[in-house]
Amino acid sequence: MTKPAPKDWILGIHAYVPGKAAADDGRPLIKLSANENPLGTGQAARDAFLAATADMATYPDPGATKLREAIAAVHGLEADRIIYGTGSDELLHIAASAYAGPGDEILYVRYGFAVYDIAARRVGATPVIAPDSDYATDVDALLAAVTDRTKVVFLANPNNPTGTLTSREDIARLHAGLRADILFVLDQAYAEYLDDGEDDGGLELARHASNVFVTRTFSKIYGLAAERIGWGYASADIIDALHRIRAPFNVTTAGQAAAAAAIGDRAWVEQSRAQNAQWRDWLTGEVASLSNHGLRAVPSKTNFLLILFEGRLTAEAAMKGLWDEGYATRWLPGQGLPNGLRITIGTQAQMRAVAAKLRAMAEAA
Repeated sequence: MTKPAPKDWILGIHAYVPGKAAADDGRPLIKLSANENPLGTGQAARDAFLAATADMATYPDPGATKLREAIAAVHGLEADRIIYGTGSDELLHIAASAYAGPGDEILYVRYGFAVYDIAARRVGATPVIAPDSDYATDVDALLAAVTDRTKVVFLANPNNPTGTLTSREDIARLHAGLRADILFVLDQAYAEYLDDGEDDGGLELARHASNVFVTRTFSKIYGLAAERIGWGYASADIIDALHRIRAPFNVTTAGQAAAAAAIGDRAWVEQSRAQNAQWRDWLTGEVASLSNHGLRAVPSKTNFLLILFEGRLTAEAAMKGLWDEGYATRWLPGQGLPNGLRITIGTQAQMRAVAAKLRAMAEAA
C-alpha cells in the first residue's frame, strides 16, 4: 500500500531530546538538565503575565509592538529591526529555511547546540561540523570549513553545551573571514550571564553588517522558559525575509507582557547573574579538587557547567548516581560527549548536594 513519504532528509533527523525531569524508573527529579533559572521568574514578569490573561479570546498583537519597544530601549536598538519567535529555536529554524536548502551547507562547530543539525537537515541542507579547540570554538577551523556551498554559519556564544566564550576579537575575525552572502547567526541565549566587558559585540556587528543575525531568549536568565519567547536583531532585509515565514501570532499576549516586564526588571537580572556566578565558580572549584580522580570542568560563562569524566568514574555512572540524590543532569552521548555531564547551576543547597555526591562517587570509583 502506498502512503505519503517524508523527504529523505527528514528521516535523517534525530529529534531534539529535552533534558530529563525524571529517572528511568519514573521518579521525578529536581531538574538541573535544562538550564532554567533556579530562582524562577521575577515578580514584575509574573504580575504582567497574570494581568494579561484577562483577555484570552482575542489574538495577540501580531507585531509584538510593546515587546519590541522594550527590547529596543534596553539594548539601544531599532525596534523595527527586531523579530520575535517561539523561543529562539523558531528563529534559528526560519533562518535556515530562508537562506539554505538542498545542495547548500550549514556550518557550525563541534559540540554546538543540537538544534543546528536539526535546522540544517529540516531544509535539506548538509550540516558541516568544524573541529573544536579543547571544547571551545576554533575560528580558524570554522573558516577552513567554509566552501562555495556554505550559506549559513551558526555559532552559540557563549556555547551550549560547553559553556565556552569566544572573544569579541575572534567574533569580528570570523565575520570578516566569511563571504558577504553567508548568513552569520550568532546565538546569544546565555549572553545575560556575561560580566561587564565580556560582550562579544554581536549586536553592534548586526547593526552595521548586512549578513549578521543575533538571537536571544527569555528562557534562561529571565525565567520564562514555559512561555517560549525569543527575539532576534539583524538588518532590515534579513528581518523582512524572516517575517515572511515566521509563524503568525507566535508569541502569546501574556508572553509578550511578561517578557516586556522581565527585560525591564534589571534588579532581577543582576540578582540571577550574581547567584549564578557565585555557585558556578564554587562548583568549578569543587570539580577542580577532584582532578586527581579524572574530573575536569570546562571553563563556563553560562548558567551550567560541563564536567568531563576522564578517570574511573564515568559520566553515565555519575548521572545515575545523581538520580539517587534526586537530581536530573544532562548526559550528552548524542552530541559526541559520552564523557560529559552538563549540570545547570542551581541553588546553594542543590550545588552542595551535587558536589558531595560527585566527590563520594569519584573517591569510591
